[in-house]
Amino acid sequence: MAALAATGLSVGWVWNRAEAISPVALPTAAEKPIETVSPSVKPTKTPTPYGKVLGTEMLAANNDTMPVMSSAWGNNYERTGLWGGAAVWLTVHNNYNGKGSSWGNYVSFGQLPPDIPYQNSAAGRKQAAIQIGARALVNLYDKNVTVVKGSSTHKVITVNGHPGHELTARVPVSVPKLTETYSTIMIAVIDRGDGTADVSIADLAGSTPAWQNVWRYKVSQIKVNK
Repeated sequence: MAALAATGLSVGWVWNRAEAISPVALPTAAEKPIETVSPSVKPTKTPTPYGKVLGTEMLAANNDTMPVMSSAWGNNYERTGLWGGAAVWLTVHNNYNGKGSSWGNYVSFGQLPPDIPYQNSAAGRKQAAIQIGARALVNLYDKNVTVVKGSSTHKVITVNGHPGHELTARVPVSVPKLTETYSTIMIAVIDRGDGTADVSIADLAGSTPAWQNVWRYKVSQIKVNK
């Protein structure tokens, strides 16, 4: 369950964030001296791709799609750390503290970030779910957020012939003036068949369990468009 205001919750998941550096070729000798350009311009990094919500679908930057949860959910920004992702939001508790803070349900869809190692095997998909799940929890909550001990479940899934893995867990919630006591984090990793994987992440208030099966159904409708 993602809050639009910062919350002081207490995640014991850790992932590797080693960045791979690719070698680049040196320029060949020029036939004439290279002209100096002033002022010099520093090269910029390639911007991270982003997805978008188009009508009733979340469209990832790789052109894969996942249906939105329902027409009641609105467009939101991707904040779980997915690559080229899009997201939707549903407010569950509006202005729960009298100071304009909203608490609600959040679903994102995109690609597994390239800095998370990935192998298309049962173990590889499971590990990818753990890694991106850890990142999502920190981004949605706090670097010290924890999951309820013994609440994590793992399940092998298949989406339109593509093997996948589902990970769920409960996140304890203790926020003044908020009635929620936990939220449910749900991660689905689906192999694309080209060495990469799609990911959907749901963060749902504990008081709205019906949305869990809606999310599973929408995950089953993910389309890989290669």
